[in-house]
Amino acid sequence: MTKFKAVVFDWAGTMIDFGSFAPMGVFVKAFEKFGITASIEQARAPMGAPKWNHIRAMMDDPDIAAQWQAKYGHAPTDADVNKVYEVFVPMNEEVVADYADLVPGAIDVVKYLRGKGIRIGSTTGYTRSIMERVLPVAAEQGYAPDNLICADDLPEGRPGPLGMYQCFVDLVAYPPAAVIKVDDTEPGIAEGVAAGCLTVGLALSGNFAGRTPEELAALSPEEVDALRKYATEQLKAAGADHVIDTVADLPALMEKLETE
Repeated sequence: MTKFKAVVFDWAGTMIDFGSFAPMGVFVKAFEKFGITASIEQARAPMGAPKWNHIRAMMDDPDIAAQWQAKYGHAPTDADVNKVYEVFVPMNEEVVADYADLVPGAIDVVKYLRGKGIRIGSTTGYTRSIMERVLPVAAEQGYAPDNLICADDLPEGRPGPLGMYQCFVDLVAYPPAAVIKVDDTEPGIAEGVAAGCLTVGLALSGNFAGRTPEELAALSPEEVDALRKYATEQLKAAGADHVIDTVADLPALMEKLETE
């Protein structure tokens, strides 16, 4: 393969945690500790962003902001975001390993890339402390990427390009067009776009579909198509060059792109 030198994967909803479930309940429970009711839908909306920014976005939701105003007498401030964040992170650390099963087909993709001599990088909206719980579980299943850039590793996270720039250095992979960014969220796709990479969105394994493999299998083809269409529209709007169902479909796409 001559066109591509590296693939940089997201984690939850991409390589692990099919449906991206680990943070959802934790966001809801973290807000509950402050007397605020947040829905799973509200928790999913900013998915892919660094977790502090994610909480800030939830705080800016009109319903949550109104609840905060009513309870505390002022609109939620960055200091309030810090308070929720300090509760959220240890809670997420406790549960994240329970959601670290690899997405079906992920190991086959890793073997394919290794066989082609293509480097494997990773970025995430998770903090380093959260990822320390995930890495050994992923490694036990055979997934150990060549690098990891966490949300709190650099001065700025997604949707900016700094995480990808660090991947270029770590993986010794350039120009940007020779690097593929694979992600299931808008901020993760935007990260790849900002860095000049070819971007691949995932329609069915991630946050937009929000279903387990078993839940997807129970849906009719029409219902699955509707989920795929919605996710594809959102990912394309964020700048995805291509959208596939899951990472299992990546080798076929790469073979196609190599011959174009």
